[in-house]
Amino acid sequence: MALRDIITLPDKRLRLVSEPVQKFDKDLRKLVEDMFETMYEAPGIGLAAIQVAVPMRVITMDLAKKDDPKEPKVYINAEVISASNEKAVYEEGCLSIPEYYEEVERPVSVKVKYLDLDGKPHEIEASGLLATCLQHEIDHINGILFIDHLSKLKRDRVIKKYKKAAKHADGKPAPRVEPTSRGL
Repeated sequence: MALRDIITLPDKRLRLVSEPVQKFDKDLRKLVEDMFETMYEAPGIGLAAIQVAVPMRVITMDLAKKDDPKEPKVYINAEVISASNEKAVYEEGCLSIPEYYEEVERPVSVKVKYLDLDGKPHEIEASGLLATCLQHEIDHINGILFIDHLSKLKRDRVIKKYKKAAKHADGKPAPRVEPTSRGL
């Protein structure tokens, strides 16, 4: 296992649509192990592969409380297949937008289909925190950030803040990344 760097706003790779996993091999298992180590160290409760600069449709998650045993879950090629009309608001944060939290409205419950590490298909009906986290991480693999659910004014302020911070940290603007799957 190895810690990987988490890419942060304004890195343009966060806007890429991740590619579906085709091969369920040792390289995929290594990526998942690294993602769990990185997520726990951050600390976070969910991580999409694109957040460690790997544009694959892989999500790791663990919603166990701090003092409870770990409950690691992996969702590969996950997609929401249905969502409730009823909405709920949760305060969300993101490892790729450090130290910024905002209330986001999302469907209360969702049905998600995904593959496990062996490539076996599953469906899950989720509500509460699990539903919110699944939607947040599935958004990541689709090139969407939680700030995209905010008003344009709030979103623009956040993006400006992180662009300014990145410019000062490097002494130069963030590197340009050519989009692959999505016109940006």
